[in-house]
Amino acid sequence: MTFQSAGSSTFASDIDTAAAAVRRQARTGALTGPTAGMAKGYVQVNLVILPARDAAGFLRFCQANPKPCPLLAVGEPGERSCAPLGGDLDIATDVPEYRVYRNGALDGTRHDVSDLWQDDLVTFALGCSFSFEHALSQYGLPVRHIDQGRNVPMYRTSIPLVSAGGFGGTMVVSMRPFRAADAIRAVQITTRFPQAHGAPVHLGDPSLIGVEQLDAPEYGDAVTVADDELPVFWACGVTSQQVLLDAGVGFAITHSPGHMLVTDILESQVALL
Repeated sequence: MTFQSAGSSTFASDIDTAAAAVRRQARTGALTGPTAGMAKGYVQVNLVILPARDAAGFLRFCQANPKPCPLLAVGEPGERSCAPLGGDLDIATDVPEYRVYRNGALDGTRHDVSDLWQDDLVTFALGCSFSFEHALSQYGLPVRHIDQGRNVPMYRTSIPLVSAGGFGGTMVVSMRPFRAADAIRAVQITTRFPQAHGAPVHLGDPSLIGVEQLDAPEYGDAVTVADDELPVFWACGVTSQQVLLDAGVGFAITHSPGHMLVTDILESQVALL
C-alpha cells in the first residue's frame, strides 16, 4: 500500500460505514450512476485491471506520472479483494459501472465483471479528485457538478505524459469552475491531497492546454461556467483509460468515468497536515 496516513495506520473497516453502503448498492445494482458527493470523508479511487503481462509496464507508467495516476494500491494477481482499500469489498462487483476494453477499443459497459475475471488479473487503484471535493465543500466552496447533479466534466489535453512501460500520450483533466478568490482557496486546499491529484495543473484559458470547447467534454457532463468564473483543471485518473486505448491493449477493465470504487480509506489518511 502506498498511501500515507495522517493519523492512524488503520482504516475504517466497519461494514456499516457509508463507504461500505455505497459498495453494497453498486453490488446489488441499486446504484448505477456517478459517485461524486457520496460517502463524504472516504477516499474514492479509479480502477485499472490488466492481465499480468501488461501490469509491470503499467506500474512503471504510474510511477513516471504520479500527478494523473497517483498509485494507492496494487492487488495480487487474480485477487478480487484488496485489503488496503477495505474489508467488505469485491473489485468485480462494487463499482456502479465498468468499462471493458479489447484490442485497443471500448467493448462496452457492465455493472458486474465477475464473468470476465481471470486468475492473472492485477488491480491498480489510483487516487481520484472526488476525494478532495468533501474538503472543498467543508470550506464553503461549491462543487458545480455536484450542485447540478451531473458527472464531472473531463477533457483530453495537449499536456504530455512521460512515456513508460509501453504507455504514453497526453493528460486527461477534470474541471471545476470558481471565482478568482475561490480558485486560489481551491488550490490551497487540494494541494494537501497529492494522492488525489493535488493542486490544479491549469487555471483559466482552456485553449492553452488544448481544450477548445468547455461545453463538449470527452468524458462526463458539461456544467455551467459563469462569466465571472475561471475554469480550474485538475489532473484526472481517466488519463489511465485513454493511455490504454492509445496503447491498444488486448484486454482491460476499468471503472466508467465518474463511477468510482468507494474505499474504507479515510480522507484524513491521504491529506497532508
